[in-house]
Amino acid sequence: MKCFYYFKEKARSKGHKSAPELRNPVSKSDSSGPSSGGEVIKSTGSEVFHRGISELYEEKDPNLRAFTLSELRIATNDFNRKMKIGEGGFGSVYQGKIKSVDGQDEPTVVAIKKLSKDGFQGHKQWLAEVQFLGVVEHHNLVKLIGYCALDGERGIQRLLVYEYMSNGSLEDHLFKKTFPCLPWERRMQIILGAAEGLTYLHEELEVQVIFRDFKTSNVLLDENFQAKLSDFGLAREGPTPGSSHVSTAVVGTFGYAAPDYIETGHLSSKSDVWSFGIVLYEILTGRRSLERSLPKPEQKLLDWVRQFPVDSKRFSKIMDPRLEGQYSLNAARKIAKLAESCLVKNQKERPCMSEVVSRLKQIIKTQTDDGSGSNRSSGSADNENEAAESEKKGKQTGVSESARRRFAHLAKLGEQVEGVGKRRFLIMQRAKVS
Repeated sequence: MKCFYYFKEKARSKGHKSAPELRNPVSKSDSSGPSSGGEVIKSTGSEVFHRGISELYEEKDPNLRAFTLSELRIATNDFNRKMKIGEGGFGSVYQGKIKSVDGQDEPTVVAIKKLSKDGFQGHKQWLAEVQFLGVVEHHNLVKLIGYCALDGERGIQRLLVYEYMSNGSLEDHLFKKTFPCLPWERRMQIILGAAEGLTYLHEELEVQVIFRDFKTSNVLLDENFQAKLSDFGLAREGPTPGSSHVSTAVVGTFGYAAPDYIETGHLSSKSDVWSFGIVLYEILTGRRSLERSLPKPEQKLLDWVRQFPVDSKRFSKIMDPRLEGQYSLNAARKIAKLAESCLVKNQKERPCMSEVVSRLKQIIKTQTDDGSGSNRSSGSADNENEAAESEKKGKQTGVSESARRRFAHLAKLGEQVEGVGKRRFLIMQRAKVS
């Protein structure tokens, strides 16, 4: 699903530098990118004033490797199409192998994102990724290994090198039929990991970070299916002390962006919470937030699921059919209620991500304690009981129909016998007369 608006900006840095130019000139009226430094920021609930991302980046001086373009050409076999593993607003993503700095260790498999020259995100979003990923560090966030920045006569070259995530994205496993069905327990662990990643960004850093583009394609999965958030090109510093939001240009993805943010341009951490609620429903249903190939009443996920209230007997109809009933219906109802709390119209009433994590952990613990995680859902059992009852009624109906047919046949035979008897009586009467 494509993003509905991105900034475009031409890079002005000169030549290939050993480190990205961080103090990118940004006018005060354009608040869509990361802070240019010196801005006073605080995380939610904190009473202490903090520095901006640019200052934190310079202070941390992250150990990011500066690659040459020729190194990355060799790593991807000259950006061969066979090495291409993804594509987005930034450009194309390739799998590659890079040698260690000293050349002694085995080559490392990496993911290399290459900016397309007419890409929507552009230099500003490339720079934002370097800044944010150079500061943040968490097991549920993808790790940035290095970058390449080159300005030449043929235009700019902007690339990023990440750790390789061998199991692709959550989007792949939920929506692509070429992938095996993602089991219920694994779905729960993945969404919990994603929630913990957002909690870290919102509440555990010196500066609050709003992800701004949370969706299934930005939740990557490593070899152990551990969830890691990726693509920080649209990430934004949170509001300054005393402010409830950041006023910024509206960017994101149709179907995931919070309506209050779209209408007003007021961005807060609760904008991410709305997006998380959408993904919760995608986890349950196996459907995209917006799917135009479906009949019109089913195209918008939220409109469709709300036809099947959480506490109704019909609720199980929204569940991903690929699960084949292998899920806890009780846990699924609780997940749906959590999703609804994330999707309330008034953003102030939405839970913070730490509350979401707490509730998710409780749901997972409860279903584990009940031993219901791998059992067939009670909704499935209800369906089976209904089917059995229907079959029983069908049999009863069949018996009644058979009985009616027999009675009709006997009645017909009776009429025939009666007819024969009448004929015999008439013959006898004629014989007496004669």
